[in-house]
Order: sequence, then C-alpha cells, then structure tokens
Amino acid sequence: MTNSKLRFRFPLAIALVTASAAAVAHGKCESGGCSGDAKITTSVEALLDRHPDLGAPHSITVQTRAGVVYLYGEVSTGLERETAESLAEETPGVARVVDSIFVSH
Repeated sequence: MTNSKLRFRFPLAIALVTASAAAVAHGKCESGGCSGDAKITTSVEALLDRHPDLGAPHSITVQTRAGVVYLYGEVSTGLERETAESLAEETPGVARVVDSIFVSH
C-alpha cells in the first residue's frame, strides 16, 4: 500500500471512530424512560460517581452500544482504572467493557 493511501485512510478511520462514539453518547436516560443502552450508561455513571477516589463526578466518560460499555478518561493509578472497569462489568445488562482509561502516573 502506498504512503499516500495510508495518509488518507488513517484520518478517515479516526473520523469514523469519532462519529461512532458521538452516536453512542447520544442516548441518555431521560424522565420518560430509557433504551437498554442508555439505562446501562446511566447505571455505570451512577456507580462510578459513588467512588470519589476515581476523580470528580463524570471524570470518566461512559458510552454504551449494544450492551458494550466504552470507558474513556483519566485516572491517577492502575487500581483506579481496574476499579472503574470492575464496576462497569458488574452492572446488569453489560455484555463487555472496552477500557480506554488513561493512567496519568
């Protein structure tokens, strides 16, 4: 594959991933009810927010698509990252967790 094709495909791949993540984030729980994924997202966010050692509330972004939970954000230690992943895995309805949390130290 030529270098110019790679230069074109990499930004395209990044754009597609970003668009997919934005679509996943769209369905939040409202007072009128929730889709299954929105309910999972809300439940995981609530569990994470109950653990102040993971940082400020909503410091870890949670997105759910087809029962797969995606975690993004930054924590201070590997233990905090493991805690966030475990909490998400224990949430009812979660099929799998994709952990993209960055450990800063």
